[in-house]
Amino acid sequence: MKYLYPTVLASLLALVQTQEHQVPITSHTVKDIPLLGYGTWNLAKSNASEAVTYAIETGYRHIDCAAAYGNEKKVGQGIAHGLQKAGLKRHAPSQVAEGLEKTLSDLGLEYLDLYLMHWPVTTLPSGKSELGYLETWHAMEKLLSTGKVKHIGVSNFSPEQLRHLISNSKVVPYAHQMELHPYLQQTAFVQFHQAMGVHVTAYSPLGNSNPTYGDPKKGAAPALLENEVLEVIAKEHDCTTAQVALAWGMLRGTSVIPKSQHKERIAENFGVKNCSLIYEDFKEIEKVGAKYLHRFNNPSKSWGVPLYKSLDGV
Repeated sequence: MKYLYPTVLASLLALVQTQEHQVPITSHTVKDIPLLGYGTWNLAKSNASEAVTYAIETGYRHIDCAAAYGNEKKVGQGIAHGLQKAGLKRHAPSQVAEGLEKTLSDLGLEYLDLYLMHWPVTTLPSGKSELGYLETWHAMEKLLSTGKVKHIGVSNFSPEQLRHLISNSKVVPYAHQMELHPYLQQTAFVQFHQAMGVHVTAYSPLGNSNPTYGDPKKGAAPALLENEVLEVIAKEHDCTTAQVALAWGMLRGTSVIPKSQHKERIAENFGVKNCSLIYEDFKEIEKVGAKYLHRFNNPSKSWGVPLYKSLDGV
């Protein structure tokens, strides 16, 4: 048997009762996953705890985190401090299991609401990567009976991989996290998930504003937050361009998880609830997507595996 080393993404959605418009996830519906979340990918350890604490104080109830991000302990400290400051309580009492235990330990939690497989990829002892996900998923299915995981999902899967997973498993993914923003709209793929009853979460919802993707001034697409079309829409609705991009994602029924280490940006992003768009705005943003179609996160070449088969921006 091949050595399996799955990369697993933990997505925490803190369950609370005291905040308006934020409700706990149930066993029967995905509609209750908060559409606005807080991302921690590339969140520097130096102030990760403070930033997460402030995000929870601001009102965020959907915190995205992963062992691969290298900051889970700091994020966990921020969650603990944030829950305490906000006066909130959670209602809970092979390697996949070990990974979960480490994540729970780092975050200082007893359970996760949603646990995601980060990539449909396994790493061999040689360090080489190859496509593989069924064994990992079946191991994740077993975690549901432990009470330490409420729901399981996937991230960065292709349509073919998702169909294959569903047809060969007992549990349908509760959610699928993928790159989505006005430059990578993937409308047909989003609608496919909605028809299947699988919730979609958008990472990098502000596109190439993420420094991991390099200097947007040197890229194929202009900085999303400086896009003229989004700036005009923002001005018409008294919003910021970031709020327009986030509102666009949320109004499509997808969760968005923007990341920021700055309090003013964290608060600005949370203010998206006051930013409303109209049909004409969506048509204009649709044109933006057609003009600047671009996928920023694609490690296919460096990993030596074909990812995102048949999807946009590949």
